[in-house]
Amino acid sequence: MSQPYGTLYLIPVTLGDVDPLEVMPISIKRIVELVDDYIVENEKTARRSIKSLLPEKEQSILEFSLINKFTEPSEVPSFLQPCLEGKPMGLMSEAGVPGVADPGAEVVAIAHQKGIKVVPLVGPSSILMAVMASGLNGQNFAFNGYLPIDNKDRKRRILELEQRSKNEQQAQLFIETPYRNNKMLEVLCNSLNSDTLLCVACDITLPTEFIRTQSISHWKHNKEDFHKRPAIFMIQQQDFSF
Repeated sequence: MSQPYGTLYLIPVTLGDVDPLEVMPISIKRIVELVDDYIVENEKTARRSIKSLLPEKEQSILEFSLINKFTEPSEVPSFLQPCLEGKPMGLMSEAGVPGVADPGAEVVAIAHQKGIKVVPLVGPSSILMAVMASGLNGQNFAFNGYLPIDNKDRKRRILELEQRSKNEQQAQLFIETPYRNNKMLEVLCNSLNSDTLLCVACDITLPTEFIRTQSISHWKHNKEDFHKRPAIFMIQQQDFSF
């Protein structure tokens, strides 16, 4: 009888410098005890995450395959070879949960094609936690990734998302490179209607966590400093304002 395939575990990591067991269940630790083969974006940060969760795990036995912007697509299927040999594997993101706003989604798709069992594990997702805490429409929302860098294209895209949020009552989420967060807030305040709601969820799960939803008119008079702090921006135009 052929050997059954191993399981691909989608292993969450923290969103910053915080004790992993403050934001993740103990079951994550038990899975990391079992898994020695990983698919990650960055080996150094993955090793750090594993060590913070399980300091006693021997680092020398760990094997890593890297999936990032430098990875050739033709290489990716071979990363799952340990699973095909019956071993459990772990897929880890740089922050939060794998496969959501994360290149790991490609690995998961290939695992399904090959008949490998995929098990998602509970952990912090900045996108979902931002939606939870925003007060905006948690039943209809869209994550749009990064907006264009060009000023004209970015403003056009912001206005498109605002109009969609109004037409479909759909909360629109997006992110920015952390060192450009303050500039993004300024552009939003100068581009959106005064009654459009904006939520900024910053440093989620960290001691410096900041989450606030206000109308654009309020944001214009109550600016905050989000420089170099990971943040999610959400907008929605509604029939009411705070």
